[in-house]
Amino acid sequence: MRAAMVTRFGGPEVFELVEMPDPVPGAGEVLIGVEMIDTLLMETVVRSGTAQDYWPMRPPYVPGGGVAGRVLQVGEDVRQDLLGRRVVAGIRGAENGYADRAVAAAEAAVTVPDTVDLAVAAALVHDATTALALFDATKVGRRDEVLVVGASGGLGALCVQLARARAAKVVAVARGAKLARLERYGADALIDVDQRDWVDQARAVFGGHGADVVLDNIGAPLGEAASTLLARGGRFSAHGAAGGRFSSVDRQVADALNLSVTGIEVAQLADHDRTRYIEQALREVAAGVIAPAIGQTFPLDQAGAAHAAIESRTVFGKTLITAGGARP
Repeated sequence: MRAAMVTRFGGPEVFELVEMPDPVPGAGEVLIGVEMIDTLLMETVVRSGTAQDYWPMRPPYVPGGGVAGRVLQVGEDVRQDLLGRRVVAGIRGAENGYADRAVAAAEAAVTVPDTVDLAVAAALVHDATTALALFDATKVGRRDEVLVVGASGGLGALCVQLARARAAKVVAVARGAKLARLERYGADALIDVDQRDWVDQARAVFGGHGADVVLDNIGAPLGEAASTLLARGGRFSAHGAAGGRFSSVDRQVADALNLSVTGIEVAQLADHDRTRYIEQALREVAAGVIAPAIGQTFPLDQAGAAHAAIESRTVFGKTLITAGGARP
């Protein structure tokens, strides 16, 4: 098989396309001919070597924790009717996904409906499961007014769409030219975070009530500024750290306003929960409720270029890698 390997810690140039033996599925596993690969900002951080205290990967390794493709082989105790199915799957350990072959637990391989493109399915495997978990944790309801910080990323765009479907009002915050591409998702207001008075603009949209829910996909300092917009009894999800660190809310302020504050822990899902959320996301796509924002794709031999694009912070939506691994 072909794989994009991180040969050493460093910049995007450390990727090397290598030939490796095809993996063999063990008991309870399937071998997937990978066509589309999900990417994450965190994968660029791990590759850089700055997250060694938190992630176990050490070069050489093949990153990647989410793929979509066809089942080519099944292991012992796996149903034979899975052979040939189009599936999307999370991969244990978040490794070995940047390849045209990948092994996943059979229970994690979710069948993709014929009406859903595999690129769409791959774009759901992390962002949609996280978004759905966040909405469950913050208990977004019909009367809620929601602020989405960092709305132009893959996760952010899905949050806007889910809020549009579930809440009374959604305000999307993003940077500059990316705002125009968010118009299609139906936010009640789009606010440019590059404007010095963006917090005041958002406050005017929410009026005297304030935001019931703030979904912070960026982290400090933007998320902390957004937290000042919360209404009494509001819910703050401090799950993003693209800004360098997670946002925090002063405990005394939180207690005084009866705020509920959750973090990235709500998106650390057990395997069965991730599978359940992927199945739900596929239903939401089929029903037209959500459509992942796929901004750009790169071939497997340009995995480094994909990482460079993500790190530039200029891309819109989800970045995917194509692998072309459906061949038998």
